[in-house]
Amino acid sequence: MLNTFLGYIPIELSFHIKTNSKQQSALVFWPLTIVWLLFYPNAPYILTDLLHLSWLNPNDLNGMLKLDGHIWFLYTCLLISALTCAFIGFWGLLHVARSLDNRLHLSSELFGFLTTCGLIFLTSIGLYIGRFLRVHTVYLIIKPKFYVDLFLNMWNRQMIIFVIMMTIIQLVIYWIYTLITAAQQD
Repeated sequence: MLNTFLGYIPIELSFHIKTNSKQQSALVFWPLTIVWLLFYPNAPYILTDLLHLSWLNPNDLNGMLKLDGHIWFLYTCLLISALTCAFIGFWGLLHVARSLDNRLHLSSELFGFLTTCGLIFLTSIGLYIGRFLRVHTVYLIIKPKFYVDLFLNMWNRQMIIFVIMMTIIQLVIYWIYTLITAAQQD
């Protein structure tokens, strides 16, 4: 439940970030965007929560899935939450990327793609921090100095592999999103 709420925060924040610099002052845009960036990894983070379903021991002795209403109810709730936060959150990511590009006067599709990829990569690092270092976004705001050393020393082979995998997953979501939006324009 907490993860779903934390996943909703960046979605809500993205609605308040304006793409047109004339509609929002820099004094509002930049702090809002930084807070969004700190909270955004919570949206796709819920996808990693799907691994918790294995704790319910969903398999019988023969390896088949159990027809247990409780397990399937939890699966349904978690999957709805994960997909909603991932896809609506990803709309927010693309909206913020466009807003950044507009704010920085970067109008080419290449810059838009690079901004999106950069945000996806930063999100993957945030996923690692949340999943394995167990740092919640709120702690970054309350005790930022405490975590600087932790973040500087987190880089290792396993961390890099995880970040690459999470980046690939998000790039696939980005690809699906662009296919859907292109199909709607036809």
